[in-house]
Amino acid sequence: MTLDAREFRDSLGAFATGITVVTANAPDGTKVGCTANSFSSVSLDPPLVMWAIAKNANSFDAFNEAKDFAIHILHAGQEDVSRLFATKEADKFGQADSSEGRAGVPVLNDYSVRFECSTEHLYDGGDHLIIVGRVHEMSNANKEPLGFFKGQYAKIDISK
Repeated sequence: MTLDAREFRDSLGAFATGITVVTANAPDGTKVGCTANSFSSVSLDPPLVMWAIAKNANSFDAFNEAKDFAIHILHAGQEDVSRLFATKEADKFGQADSSEGRAGVPVLNDYSVRFECSTEHLYDGGDHLIIVGRVHEMSNANKEPLGFFKGQYAKIDISK
């Protein structure tokens, strides 16, 4: 059976997700960051999370080599941050409010939840690299999350 690539992508989009921005330092010290919705918990003990980056992403080599990174779950007011970090050539850290976190990793100062991680495992995932990180520090601002559903930003109603 052969799957139609567009139909497969559209079907995957029916799974509502949150949106994250992942940041790290490239080996030369350049700050890198990208928007990702391929985030998931892996283990509570030890505390592990995962995300995946496309192998053709501009920042692929940096994340493939990074020993440390940070994952920021975006809140409902951060569509602009999601778009900024999804842009290939933007001066992301010149436009985003950021500082230096654990192990010198650039971190966003505004977020819903932030996980500061070290790379635990890398796995081949077809056209993506799956990165598993061990969480060393965590901060929860407890804000309403930014959602994504069928290719669009979505409001997640947490009032019920």
